[in-house]
Amino acid sequence: MLTATDPTTGEVLRKIEPATEAQAKEVIAGAQSAFEQWRMRSFDERAEVLRAVAAKMREDVERLAPLMTEEMGKPITEARGEVQKAAWCAEHYAEHAEAYLATETLGSDATRSYVQYLPLGPVLGILPWNAPFWLAFRFAAPALMAGNTCVMKPDPHVPACAEAIADVFTQVGAPEGIFSNLFADIPVVEAAIRDERIRAVSFTGSEAGGSAVASIAAEEIKPHVLELGGSDPAIVLADADLETAADVITTSRIINAGQSCIAAKRVIVEDAVHDEFVELLRERFAALTLGDPRDEETDVGPIAREELRDELHDQVRRTVDAGAECLLGGQVPEGDGFFYPVTLLTGVTTDMAAACEETFGPVAAVMRVGDADEALRLANDTRYGLAAAVWTDTARGEAMARELVTGQVSVNGIVKTDPRLPSGGVKRSGYGRELGPHGIHEFVNAQQVWVGPKQD
Repeated sequence: MLTATDPTTGEVLRKIEPATEAQAKEVIAGAQSAFEQWRMRSFDERAEVLRAVAAKMREDVERLAPLMTEEMGKPITEARGEVQKAAWCAEHYAEHAEAYLATETLGSDATRSYVQYLPLGPVLGILPWNAPFWLAFRFAAPALMAGNTCVMKPDPHVPACAEAIADVFTQVGAPEGIFSNLFADIPVVEAAIRDERIRAVSFTGSEAGGSAVASIAAEEIKPHVLELGGSDPAIVLADADLETAADVITTSRIINAGQSCIAAKRVIVEDAVHDEFVELLRERFAALTLGDPRDEETDVGPIAREELRDELHDQVRRTVDAGAECLLGGQVPEGDGFFYPVTLLTGVTTDMAAACEETFGPVAAVMRVGDADEALRLANDTRYGLAAAVWTDTARGEAMARELVTGQVSVNGIVKTDPRLPSGGVKRSGYGRELGPHGIHEFVNAQQVWVGPKQD
């Protein structure tokens, strides 16, 4: 049984019987059948559907957003923003997919030779709980506009969110089967990956899960994209705008109660401004409100599940035991729900849990360095490589970006995902790209066409 729990109260919200393998095959068959028609539709016809979905979500934001607040504790103000961002993703690909997938003419000995981008078929998206609307559309919008169909395996803890997304497609009259849910446990998910009708897989989640999915997909010789964990550094050098950097890093660290792969997790600060910057962070962290995510004034809601909070607290405890100083937070509050306070750790070194493990919660680990070179070494001293931020002179920041082993770098700004720009990681953070023109090219057949007669 798949069980969803309200993290604010700990109460069980709903239970769903997982699909059998036979039921999963029915869902995949529907996606395959839909693909045969959907792939023949023009970009304009596909765009009409995606725009209708986006408009419906914007219209129903006050119905959809509370589902995230209820099932995974996202503050209601953030939840509204996520619905709007998901709609924007659909609109972006409706507008730009045709240009992103335009046929490319290439010179050769042919009379004419070119590459055209054709859809593959049903794509399976295996997605987590922490951004159920945004991640659904980050996966589905480019895949659908490329002419594929989508089977989404949502996280079992956010079933109402997943059902609402599929229902939006139904409400706007989208062709049946172009987007469908598959509520399934691990054996059925494996069978779905192996099903010959599933032509590609998109996975967002943990390293362990990504490794398992990649192994199965590779065995079946299917393309796949992995977006996994991160321990993102935010480098603050002595010439940075400290006030702005403190504002942005605070926001980056506490969005979704810190439960974000691309949140700033390791704050690497040059010695000359370390104490001043720590005080700026402490002031901002102390002013944040931890509470009921349904309250408009709440800045930080609960951790999604009790075991996740326990793991986070264990990381904080081990870090402090190893010699770090806890300036704020660090204690599990009494009462119902899975709340954890905004926590500021200083004196963190590379061998401590908060530095060498991914912390999925509102915990900032501040690390002191002597100069920019040491900051770069420390930033890259991780098995992850998702994203990084640099706060310094613009020219130096851009030069440092080339030295950072990450999939994306923000210079004097927040690290975020944007439909217009590719996103993804290196090292243990995964491979492949989502979003932007690069993301839509992940699940297409780049077909080379040579047209004779041969030219001299």
